Amino acid sequence: MKEHHEGRCENCIIRQLNSLKALNKDELKRISDSKVTKTVRKGDAIFTEGEKLNGVFCVRNGVSKLSKMSDNGKDQIVKIATKGEVLGQRSVITEEKTNLSAVALNDMEVCYIPKSHLADSINNNVQFTKAILLQMAEDLKFADNIIVNMAQKSVKQRIAETLRYLEKNFGTDDDGYIAMTLTRGDIANVVGTAKEGCIRTLTALKKEGWIDTNGKRIKITDDKALYRLIEGL
Repeated sequence: MKEHHEGRCENCIIRQLNSLKALNKDELKRISDSKVTKTVRKGDAIFTEGEKLNGVFCVRNGVSKLSKMSDNGKDQIVKIATKGEVLGQRSVITEEKTNLSAVALNDMEVCYIPKSHLADSINNNVQFTKAILLQMAEDLKFADNIIVNMAQKSVKQRIAETLRYLEKNFGTDDDGYIAMTLTRGDIANVVGTAKEGCIRTLTALKKEGWIDTNGKRIKITDDKALYRLIEGL
């Protein structure tokens, strides 16, 4: 990671996207005096599974994948985290080792905030504590939905849902392709299948005219068809 100092927390609009919005001005100033802004290069780890964190990472720019290694050595991506998200929050609060790894999918900027400067706010600012609990509840809800999808939906449905999620959250480029480009292996790890099965499914969706591909890039050409597939219509 390359480090540099930039911006003040109390003036940062990114905090409006996460639990830090509940901090008062004095608390934000104290955090701003201690935080360090870091550049994380594509492919580098922000933290790894089993690591003991001494702070959290607030994403200013860029995208990372949060994944967990299964017993058979397969990397399961559980979430794609983007601008505004706070990474490592649960591990810091529970004082447990991380159960996920976070790896940059493109060049990122993250603000590292030492946990010692969050402790007082957690203990004394009820609104901040509530904001953290609400975020953790949202994360649990997201995890529940993943479990249900894995159990009840086919690989084809899960891939279609992933493509629509990526387009909705990251938009498209000038040519209509999804702006966030994932490797076939990453898509497979998101939906919980083998890379070869993912490739076959994408090929089938392309033959049906529902998507188009150009190298790693993917374009949704029939969104209604993907929606019907996902819903089992």
